Amino acid sequence: MTPSDDAPTTAPRDTSPDTTETGASPAETAPGTPHRTRFPLLSGIRHAPSTLRRVLQALGNEATPDEEPDVPEISPDLVPLLRTLGRAMLDSGQSVNDAQDVLKQVADLHGAHTVQTLVLPTCVFIRVQTASGVVTDFTDAAGSGLDLDQIGALYAVIRKLRNQTIDLADARAELRAIRRRPPRFGAVLTVVGHAILTLGFGLILNPTLDLLPVFLVLGLGVGLLRWLAARWPTLSTALPVVASFLVTVLAIQVVHPWLGDSPLQVLVPPLISFLPGSVLTVAAIELTSNQIVSGASRLLYGIAQLLLLVFGVVAGAAVAGDLLAGHGGERMGWWAPWVGVVLVGVGQMLFASTPRRSLPWVLVVLFAAYAAQLVGSYVAPEISGFFGALVIVPLATLVERTRTGPPAIITTLPAFWLLVPGALSFLGLSELVAGNTGSVSDIANAVVAVFAIALGMLVGTALTRDARRVGRTFFTE
Repeated sequence: MTPSDDAPTTAPRDTSPDTTETGASPAETAPGTPHRTRFPLLSGIRHAPSTLRRVLQALGNEATPDEEPDVPEISPDLVPLLRTLGRAMLDSGQSVNDAQDVLKQVADLHGAHTVQTLVLPTCVFIRVQTASGVVTDFTDAAGSGLDLDQIGALYAVIRKLRNQTIDLADARAELRAIRRRPPRFGAVLTVVGHAILTLGFGLILNPTLDLLPVFLVLGLGVGLLRWLAARWPTLSTALPVVASFLVTVLAIQVVHPWLGDSPLQVLVPPLISFLPGSVLTVAAIELTSNQIVSGASRLLYGIAQLLLLVFGVVAGAAVAGDLLAGHGGERMGWWAPWVGVVLVGVGQMLFASTPRRSLPWVLVVLFAAYAAQLVGSYVAPEISGFFGALVIVPLATLVERTRTGPPAIITTLPAFWLLVPGALSFLGLSELVAGNTGSVSDIANAVVAVFAIALGMLVGTALTRDARRVGRTFFTE
């Protein structure tokens, strides 16, 4: 007897009907072809929970390992590179959050998973646990000093390090060479660029027509002072006070008697290169990111810069006379700020040495930031900077992903100049010196503007990061 003789027999399932369980007839489904449902919407709904779960996992915090990583043996060039790279990032004006993230990424890619960094606005501490012991290093930083061309070259090196297409020693050599790189334009074009920048910022304020030559002349004068201070350290120390003093005296003694315009309208555009708008905004970003020490120290530095400018205004008013109110002439019109945006981009290119072929992309981000801020002014004027900052990071990131787009920071930094938190606070302090009772509310609005811009940058950065994570989740499978 075979086993099949005693085995119970089971009646075969009747599959004779024209339709199967999925709703497809045998004639429609050929052998070996992939199964397709007749109701794709129902199938999408059935898979929605798993899709949502993947999206939430991508948006959540990155998982931390439960166990301590193995102590690696790292290259002797890694810690010196991290020290040099951290200093360069701080000198480019980046927040300590960004500097720490880049240092951590570079260390992880080169096997140093036990790296610890402490980044402050003017120093970098690095500690790495290796198989042969603990390696520590430290360096100071100026917190500024690199022009946009140097910053673009810096981020090109960072991109190579992330792609692991450059040796550590070669990367460090490139970083040292970047510091020695001269500006793209000579002294004459740099001074002219400052004058164009002054004129552009003056047009954004929609002035009267007779103030345009004043902006050009004062912009040239301040540009010459900056060129001289770069070669005379004594003048460099007191340059904000000297520049604001001279501009105030000329505004009171020459501009007001000649044109009748208020001296306060002339103060801000020529001094735009001294205004710590980006410093105050980065300080607010650090404070809202729990970087209390860095944010507070950077905030105090920005306030000190403003007070130096105000001291020059006070001294100029004491020598030349009071900051009298002038008559309000006819404004140039709605088109003036848009022309000013173009001039700001061109002035930035000459004065701050933007990288080659980056001007069109800088103008794209400048126009988008100004347009968003203009729309926000109709919604809530006090927080219009939030709307401008909200579009900067996503748009700058998209520009960076194009074939000819510069690094995001190259288009982000000039956009800070349009959001004008430093200009608002300086103007409020100057009006306070002049005895204007409304200046206190102007200062309060400037504080709100700074934190609104910082919040817009944080939200824009977070949305960009989340979009990148979700895209990586769906398109890397």
